[in-house]
Amino acid sequence: MICGSMSFAEEMIELQSQLKSFGHDVSVPCDTELHVEKPGFIDELDKDREHLIENTIMKKCFDILASNEAVIFLNLPKNGVSGYIGTSSLMEMGLAYYLGKKIYLMYPHPDPHEQRWAHEVASFQPVLLHGSVESFR
Repeated sequence: MICGSMSFAEEMIELQSQLKSFGHDVSVPCDTELHVEKPGFIDELDKDREHLIENTIMKKCFDILASNEAVIFLNLPKNGVSGYIGTSSLMEMGLAYYLGKKIYLMYPHPDPHEQRWAHEVASFQPVLLHGSVESFR
């Protein structure tokens, strides 16, 4: 499964396509296409919250994650933070860790002294891909 901020929905689809070309069965969050079609939707907090609740998006995404053997977090720069991990991704990473899934980060996370959440990310001991999924060929 590929996880990350829905601001990166288009990049998730591109990464999914690349991994599929290597012969992998790859999932993305259940509403990724919606965010590709409506890139600003994530910032419409009231509408997005309604969407999340009415469609049980987090539960569906957790179910998808549970059915996969590994998770790649597409942690591109966002909000001036290199290796950004948002709150939903952090929850998904915690679930992946709890379920014993292999956890990958596309890019290094920030220093935990600069971004407090990076402390938890580091404790999950993710495998760093340094921007390349060639090792999955």
